Amino acid sequence: MGDVAVGARSGADGEEHRGRPAEPFVPVEDGAVTFGSDSPAAGEGRVADDRSESGGRGQDEPPREQKKPRSFWKELPILVGIALVLALLIKTFLLQAFSIPSDSMQNTLQQGDRVLVDKLTPWFGSEPERGEVVVFHDPDAWLAGEPTPAANPLQKVLSWIGLMPSAEEKDLIKRVVGVGGDVVECKGTGPLTVNGVALNEADYVYPGNTPCSQDDQGGQFKVEVPEGKIWVMGDHRQNSRDSRYNQADKNHGMVPVSDVVGRAVVIAWPVGRWGMLEVPGTFDQPALGTQASVSGALTVAPQGIALVGAVPLVLWRRRWDGRREDGSKA
Repeated sequence: MGDVAVGARSGADGEEHRGRPAEPFVPVEDGAVTFGSDSPAAGEGRVADDRSESGGRGQDEPPREQKKPRSFWKELPILVGIALVLALLIKTFLLQAFSIPSDSMQNTLQQGDRVLVDKLTPWFGSEPERGEVVVFHDPDAWLAGEPTPAANPLQKVLSWIGLMPSAEEKDLIKRVVGVGGDVVECKGTGPLTVNGVALNEADYVYPGNTPCSQDDQGGQFKVEVPEGKIWVMGDHRQNSRDSRYNQADKNHGMVPVSDVVGRAVVIAWPVGRWGMLEVPGTFDQPALGTQASVSGALTVAPQGIALVGAVPLVLWRRRWDGRREDGSKA
C-alpha cells in the first residue's frame, strides 16, 4: 500500500513543476505529512485511504492478513450443539413434552395429544394445587401389566432432547382433586365433595359419566389426604384407574408430591387442539380452604433464568458480528 501512495505523490509532483518555477522549500515540523497536491481535501482523502488499507503501519511493514470468516457449514455444528444443550436444559429444568397414551382424561385430553409440562415451578417450592392437571411418576405399580412400546433410534434421540416422551418412562397424567389436609368423599353417583363442599364438574368430566362411580372396587370412598401427598382422579371417571382404584398400594392411593414431574399447562399438538389447561372455576370456592403458594417467587424466576440463558447467545452474536465486519474489510 505504501508503494502505491509514493507513486501517486511522485506523479503529482511532476505535473505541478512542469512549466512553472518550483515553490520555495518550507521546513516541515516533526510528525507533519506533506503532499504534492495543493488541495487540502485531496491530501486528507489520501491519508484516510492509506490508513484504512495499511492500518497505520510503515511503508516497509507488510500488511496484516485479515482473518477469513468461517463458512456457514463450519458454524453449523456449533449451532446444532448449542441448540441441543439448550433443549436438554429446557427439558430438565423448564418444560417437557408428554404424549397422552389413553382415554382416562377425556374430554380434556384426547389420546395422542401432546402437552407441555411446566417443570420449573417445583424447583422453587411450588406444590400441586386442586384442579391442576399434573404428570407424575408411577407411585407404586399403577401401570403394572401395561405394555411398553418399542422406540426406534430417532424416537430415542427426540425423547432425550425432550421433543418426544421416553417410551421407557412410567408416567401418568391426572387431575388433582385433593391436597394435604383435604377430606375427599364420593357417595353414590356424586357429587364429589372436598372438605364437605360439592364440586360442579360438568365443565370437565366426560359427558355421560357421573362424578362418582358406584362399585365396590374403590368408587365409593372417604379419604383424608396426608401432608406431602395428593389425591388424583381422571376426567373420564368411568374409564380411569386413578387414586380410587389403588388404595391397596403402599401410599393408599395417594401420590407423593415428590413424584410429581410438573403441571401440564398447554396442549401443544395437534394444532387444532391448541389451548391452555386452566384450573376449573369450581376449585376457587373459598369454602374449600386456602392452599399454600409461592407464586410471588415464580414471577421473577423465569425472567432470571431467561436472562442467564441469553448471555451466551449475546456473546456469540457479538463475536459473529465482529467476524462479519472483519470480512467486509478484507
